[in-house]
Amino acid sequence: MANYIHVPSGCPHVPKIDFTVIDSGYRDGALRLLQQLRPKWKPEHVTTQLFTDGITNKLIGCYMGDTMEDVVLVRIYGNKTELLVDREEELKSFRVLQSHGCAPQLYCTFNNGLCYEFMQGEALDPQHVCNPTIFRLIARRLAKIHAIHAHNGWIPKSNLWVKMRKYFSLIPTEFEMEAVNGRYDALRVPVPWYTLCFLPCNSLQLPASSPFCSRIGYTGFKREVPSPRVLEDEMSWMKEVLSNLQSPVVLCHNDLLCKNIIYNEKRGDVQFIDYEYSGYNYQAYDIGNHFNEFAGVSEVDYSLYPSRELQFQWLGAYLEAYKEHKGLNSDVTEKEVEVLYVQVNQFALASHFFWGLWALIQAKYSKIDFDFLGYAIVRLNQYFKMKPEVTALTLPE
Repeated sequence: MANYIHVPSGCPHVPKIDFTVIDSGYRDGALRLLQQLRPKWKPEHVTTQLFTDGITNKLIGCYMGDTMEDVVLVRIYGNKTELLVDREEELKSFRVLQSHGCAPQLYCTFNNGLCYEFMQGEALDPQHVCNPTIFRLIARRLAKIHAIHAHNGWIPKSNLWVKMRKYFSLIPTEFEMEAVNGRYDALRVPVPWYTLCFLPCNSLQLPASSPFCSRIGYTGFKREVPSPRVLEDEMSWMKEVLSNLQSPVVLCHNDLLCKNIIYNEKRGDVQFIDYEYSGYNYQAYDIGNHFNEFAGVSEVDYSLYPSRELQFQWLGAYLEAYKEHKGLNSDVTEKEVEVLYVQVNQFALASHFFWGLWALIQAKYSKIDFDFLGYAIVRLNQYFKMKPEVTALTLPE
């Protein structure tokens, strides 16, 4: 969702290493990169740890011995993720945010990934982000990013709708069901994705342990993925309605799920990681997207979506910090919070829709062991479930 990201002069140079890490030999590839990044490290003493939280890329932590004092993270891009992520814009956003103290140090890029600094602390879970001490830190950190000035006073524009339409155009026309993480053994022929709405759950033989069947309380695959026509109509509706909410376009993270927030209790601060989707977007989208992530990823539970009371506290802390960073009077009125509350909850719809389309594409191409098709269904179902409630909200006079 980046749009004309400008890297200011004085940003540290990021070297490009002409090397491709083979997915099956990620340790050897990581050691090859470390020869340039940490030439004093002896390969036989390097520990490599594969992190398993990500569902887009492969992430490896590299450090000496068994102490994680100096850790180099090696991120290997997932299969076909170039369809979803503009890697040049990701790099620009990363450098801009680093120059403002909002991102870890970027050590290098290579042909199919990048290496960067490990942030010490704990990657959060849904139970953490509703803690008042922690969520106020998150709100203030996000406000700092949103307050970063566009270059030379240029007024940025969001390309959320362009990006969403691109994702829509990339949705596969059919799935080979036995290839979708091996979950749908009953069907062994290509199935058009939009006909899944007519298939009952038991015909797909979803395992009882599937979080996307049990956690959400499915009665079956009754509506599931809507038809292309319905999705296209919804995109048009969102663009018309949400674009008129007057939400400012700011520099956004755009993917602030719990695991992308690192809390350091000793220092009493939070840092954000993974800036693949960062760029200029609507302020309310970024916040609404984060609120959606209170429900988690692997086991989604939308009963954890923040209450109105929690949101008002969060948004108040955010607005206070945002005004401070913009050099304004930091007093926040109840009306300002109410306006942002309406904008955020309506833009949360766009977040559900966006990641629903994203997951349909990932279901076709990703090699990561994750039920992307089930996740797409969860996000799109939640879009339609919350639409009547949030569209009933009105901006205060």
